[in-house]
Amino acid sequence: MKITTRMLGAAFLAAGFAGSAFAQGTGGSHAGHSMANDPDATHRGEMVKMIEDMMPKKNDAPSTAEFKKADMKMMHDMHVPYTGNADVDYRTHMIPHHKGAVEMSKVVLKHAKDPATKAMAEKIIADQEKEIAEMEDWLKKNRK
Repeated sequence: MKITTRMLGAAFLAAGFAGSAFAQGTGGSHAGHSMANDPDATHRGEMVKMIEDMMPKKNDAPSTAEFKKADMKMMHDMHVPYTGNADVDYRTHMIPHHKGAVEMSKVVLKHAKDPATKAMAEKIIADQEKEIAEMEDWLKKNRK
């Protein structure tokens, strides 16, 4: 699977940190401040680790590669500007989150063996697709 620089960059932006924080990790310093004592810097470091873990690796199982692809797409798609309207912001960020759950559930249906896991995935797909449609409909009617 090929992850583009643009997709990775968007994921970093979605995670809410700048390239300098990525380069420094959690143990570096910025403008003379120790990142180890800065909760925001620590959080950025954790987000960097999360993004790195989502990157495909040669030895990933096929299902893992597909889960990672779904995760990266969801992170990219969740990078939506905030409007200051909690009703709108909630929906515009939840829609890609729900779509990510649907994509992950499709990976489960393709690769899982446990019938209960597959049944849960089917339910999630049905529930989340219904909620996505409701949120999109609300946005069409109420977004200005």
